[in-house]
Amino acid sequence: MQLLKTKPGCFILYAGIAFFTTQATMVSAQQPRNKPTNVVFILADDMGYGDLGCYGQTLISTPHIDQLAKNGMRFTQFYAGTSVCAPSRASLLTGQHTGHTSIRGNLEVNPEGQWPIPDSAFTIAELFKKAGYATGGFGKWGLGYIGSAGDPVKQGFDKFYGYNCQAKAHDYFPDHLWDNDQRVELGNTPANQPQYAPDLIQQKALAFIDANTTKPFFLFLAYTLPHAGLQLPAGDTSFERYKQQFKETAQPVKKEWNGTGYQPQPYPRAAYAAMVSRLDRYVGEVVAKLKALHIDQNTLIIFSSDNGPHAEGGNDYRFFNSNAGFRGIKRDLYEGGIREPMIANWPSVIRPGSVSGQVGAFWDFLPTFASLLKKNANLRTDGVSILPTLTGKGKQEQHAYYYWEFHENGGRQAVLMGKWKGVRLNVFKAPDGEIELYDLSTDPQETKNLAGANPVIVQQINQLMKQAHVENKDFPFVQRANK
Repeated sequence: MQLLKTKPGCFILYAGIAFFTTQATMVSAQQPRNKPTNVVFILADDMGYGDLGCYGQTLISTPHIDQLAKNGMRFTQFYAGTSVCAPSRASLLTGQHTGHTSIRGNLEVNPEGQWPIPDSAFTIAELFKKAGYATGGFGKWGLGYIGSAGDPVKQGFDKFYGYNCQAKAHDYFPDHLWDNDQRVELGNTPANQPQYAPDLIQQKALAFIDANTTKPFFLFLAYTLPHAGLQLPAGDTSFERYKQQFKETAQPVKKEWNGTGYQPQPYPRAAYAAMVSRLDRYVGEVVAKLKALHIDQNTLIIFSSDNGPHAEGGNDYRFFNSNAGFRGIKRDLYEGGIREPMIANWPSVIRPGSVSGQVGAFWDFLPTFASLLKKNANLRTDGVSILPTLTGKGKQEQHAYYYWEFHENGGRQAVLMGKWKGVRLNVFKAPDGEIELYDLSTDPQETKNLAGANPVIVQQINQLMKQAHVENKDFPFVQRANK
């Protein structure tokens, strides 16, 4: 195992020993010559590993996303950047894990927005823009308020439409959205809520595809569904169908926040299921649009989620088995909080029905897209390209280890090294405290702590936790623990 430091806080990881084999067989067909591949990245919000039919869900209908998997490649061990929104998305966009990336937590900025990604960050959108692609981001941002260095139009996006602030995105009937730097008033009030923001965002995203059929494009669809609040527009047929299917009776509700925030929902199970189905419908509309424009064969679609399932707004993740039996949910660094669905669909390249056990994480996408574009020079990343896994060509480089940190609930760290997963809790009180150890090859549910029987492995993981973390003054971690 070797780390090459490129500048403070940035490392390039070199391959260790592969510990899971790829189960898939990919076709050797290549994308059309001299025609750049479009990329559509679809990111769900708080969707669990088990929320999709193709990952074992039996109560919620997701035919369009299931079809993506049926016609493409489904990954069985792919991880988010961390277990909550902003830092996970920062990891995705900058190609760095949360020990290095500039955003480590959900830090609010008044009156609207979150702590911004700095000018020095290099994002996936900037990579595509430098390669001559049209770049569009639609949905939720949460990585820098309007006019800051983290404004999406300053981080490589030609076009942004949606929620700049992730806190505002808790309300699906907001009074405004953002079109680049222009505030768009929607006219929604507590008494009058005619405009459902996800529908508006979807319309703008489809229009972006229509506007860019003659040039390559990168489309980042950061849907807010199925994050709480559990809200749907009037007349949603899936909602009514799920109420009947679950035989759900109205529950007493209590408003969790005043103003924008989680709204009362007397039928939380039906609402959550309908939100997942609505997201599935949006995905189907995107695929149909690509096919109608005859560009689907040359478009790579990636689908994933930013972290594990939530319990907010009355959501009953246990009823749906949203974490697929893994331990933990959103805000946990156990598997249920960070192991995510990941589907890659690329009709001209990936054989239908492929299933891959290749382990990967959000910070692998930047080098993967750089390899696709042949723009690898001087790339600062903690990731490795998974393009060989997608195409079936070339040798797949492997990580020596994976690292996560989480800056809430007392501070948490996790390391995956081969089959071994180490988790440390309460870092702020005890930065050198106990490390739990699990063997994921025999215990993916993380039920048996084997730390006592494996002190050498625990010590190795402890060293990796120290090595992988570089302190960030905006998001103190070890320094905060030592105060």
